[in-house]
This record gives sequence, C-alpha cells and structure tokens, in this order.
Amino acid sequence: MTPDLDVLAGQLAEGVLLVDQERMDGYRWDRANDPGSGVPLAVVRATCTEDVQAAVRFAAEHGLAVVPRGAGTGLSGGASALDGCLVVSLERMRAIEIDPATRIAVVEPGAMNAEVKAAAAEHGLWYPPDPSSYEICSIGGNVATNAGGLCCVKYGVTSDYVLGLTVVLADGTAVELGGPRLKDAAGLSLTKLFVGSEGTLGIITRVVLRLVPAQRPPCTLVATFASLDDATQTVLDITRRMRPAMLELMDRTSINAVEDITKMGLDRTAEALLVIQSDEPTTHGLAEIAEITAICEANRTTEVFSTDDAETGEAFVVARRMVIPALEHKGSLLLEDVGVPLPQLGALVRGIEEIAARHVITIAVVAHAGDGNTHPLIVFDAMDPDETARAQEAYGQVMELAIGLGGTITGEHGVGRLKKPWLPAYLGPDVMDLNRRVKAALDPQDILNPGAVFA
Repeated sequence: MTPDLDVLAGQLAEGVLLVDQERMDGYRWDRANDPGSGVPLAVVRATCTEDVQAAVRFAAEHGLAVVPRGAGTGLSGGASALDGCLVVSLERMRAIEIDPATRIAVVEPGAMNAEVKAAAAEHGLWYPPDPSSYEICSIGGNVATNAGGLCCVKYGVTSDYVLGLTVVLADGTAVELGGPRLKDAAGLSLTKLFVGSEGTLGIITRVVLRLVPAQRPPCTLVATFASLDDATQTVLDITRRMRPAMLELMDRTSINAVEDITKMGLDRTAEALLVIQSDEPTTHGLAEIAEITAICEANRTTEVFSTDDAETGEAFVVARRMVIPALEHKGSLLLEDVGVPLPQLGALVRGIEEIAARHVITIAVVAHAGDGNTHPLIVFDAMDPDETARAQEAYGQVMELAIGLGGTITGEHGVGRLKKPWLPAYLGPDVMDLNRRVKAALDPQDILNPGAVFA
C-alpha cells in the first residue's frame, strides 16, 4: 500500500515535498547516468536538519528506501534514485559561516565547494580540497565520497579537513560528531566513519571544516613527453624528492580532446603532458621548479615551460580540469578513478592502453599522478549495443587491473552502484563482512541508500 504522503507533507514547510513526476525527473540520476535509476515516490528538498529527520522517520515507519542527494555531480551512481524511494535533496541547505579565530567553516551540505573557498578567502583563509568539478559540486557530496582533487598530492583529501558533522541516523535521530577542535582523541573516531560512507550510514546535514592560511601564488610548469613511460618515470623521480602542490598527467587522447575545444596550442603528438605547481615561498618555489625542470629534461621531455604568471599558469590548470567535459563531446562516458601505489603508475597506464586496444575502445587517461589516482575515461556510443558491451567489459577489467597491482577501485569518486560488484574482490571477505556488520548496526532496516556500495 502506498504511504500517505499528506502526512509527511504536513510535517514539512510548503514546497519542500515534490510529488510531480516531471519535476522529480531531474532527481533520478547523478552525473554517472546510471541506466538502472528508478522513479522516486517523492523528493524532499530539505531546508534544515528537522526536514531530513521527518523524511527519514517517515521512511523508517513505512519501510521506504531513502536516497540522499547533493548537487548531482557524482560519478559512480551513488545518488541514483530507486523505484518508490524518497530522495532527500540537500541542495537548498547552503549556509556558510567562517570563524577566522579558530580557522573553521561551519557549512550546510548544499553549499558548493567553490562557495566555501570564496567565503574562506574573504578572511585570508583557504579550503584546499578541489575536485575538478569544484564550481558545481557540493560539500555534502564531497564529504559523502571523501572527494579529492588536484592539490591532494600535497594538501590531502576531504577527510583531512572534516572536524565535525551533524548526521541524521536511520531512525531519524540527529547526532553531533566532533566539533571545532583540531585534536580530539575521545571515543571512537565516528566522524571519520561517516566521511566516505556515501549516504549508507546516515545523512549529513552540517559540516565543520578545517581551514588553512591562504595558498601562496604558485609557479606552474608544463612538460610534454613523446613517451608515456618517460612521463610516469618523471612522476616517480619528482615524488621521491619533493612534494609539489600539483602533479597532474594527461595522455594523448585527453590532450587532443582538450585541444579540440581550447585551441591553445597543446602538442597533439605528445604521449603525455604533466601540469605541475609549486607554492613554496618565492626562493624555494623557484628552486623547486628548477629541480623539476632538470628531472623532466633528464627524462627526455620534448618541451618544458614554467611561469610565475598566475593567469598563464591557471590556463593550463583549466585545460586539465576540462578533460571530462571535452571527452563528453566525443560520446558517452564510463568514468573510473582507480589508484595504485606510485611505483605501479606506469604499469597501470600501460595496462589500460592494452585493455583499450583489446576491446577496440577509446580510453583516455587523466591522473592526479602525484598520488597515483588515475581517471580512465571510457568513450563509447551508447546507441551501439556491441560497443556498449565492450565498454562495460573494459570498465571491469580496468578495476581488476588496479586490484592486481595492489591498488583500489576508487580513490575519490566513491563506490556507488556502478563499482560495487568489484568491492568484495578489493576488500576481501573478512573486511567486506566487517563493512556489512557496521552497515547493519547503524541501518538495520537497510533504508539508507540501499543498493549503493554493498553488493
């Protein structure tokens, strides 16, 4: 029997509950475009923690699935709607408060990553995690997937900046975890448990973030290589000796896709391009860039260029961030974010090349190379069943390759629904069982994002 949604509507402000099918359609998918997405019973566009509590209590009473949702920029199907579920959207919860004295931001989950950065910058502070989609992705989604970004090689990922959370549990209880303290060893580290849990353990409605002093203006170096192996060796040589603020790699397919759009003069014949930044103080930064230049030259770079001009440097960073949108012009995408220990980076990238050739499919590789986190981007024609099947087979083989090299099936995008078949092989039976026991303890009815993460 369909639950009486009027009861839920009566507990919410006007306009919070959506039941119109046409208006709900935009809440069915995230950016992964999961073909298995269902049609929700209703969408709760929460404005406060109490709205989320009301939705979860109603769902618990009626045995409904609850799918939390942020900005919808996720890349693993973690926010795919299910038939008959309640989608709880946090998009309207966007408040940001900055406390310069304690260097923290208290943020609602719908606030955009870029908005938090801008608010912090007004006080001479910085929120470092910077996914390529930072202008359109929300903090709640960043926390739910433990998002990373281009500067993680030096500054770390989202979990390194989360000091506290307000979380609505599966019974509708709201709990406060952590807070505005840089060190806190009291009790189990429950705050960290919810970071990266992808809405399967609770719904985050408030985040306390650590901020740091504003980043110094960076120097930028761009190097091209005729050989992918020379580029990955350069990455290893750099990371053995220093810790740059950014160390990104684009392969030939990525370079050409971006050049098609930007016409900025990228070398279309290069097998790889590295974008590297140093934000050390002036003298040290110039010395670091000089040392990196020497490493690139020792590894047979075909061209190396560096600049301390912010606008010129940012143009290359923007080019790097454009890889996914540029490839979306070529066809449908299956996006991965497998990571390996740095010494295996070359084997991973070459292995992906072999998978692409074997399946006669295009796979572009762009990487946060400095921490071994790669984004293989499988380009295919979704209207061609044979090509779609080859793409899906290649998708699985890339993850199996990463696992075989001692790596992970996801470094920052989350498991979601698209990668969960490979999670047991990555974790192993004992750890997979432990994950399921934690899930069962916190969500015994399995109403929080069921079907995500846990196979």
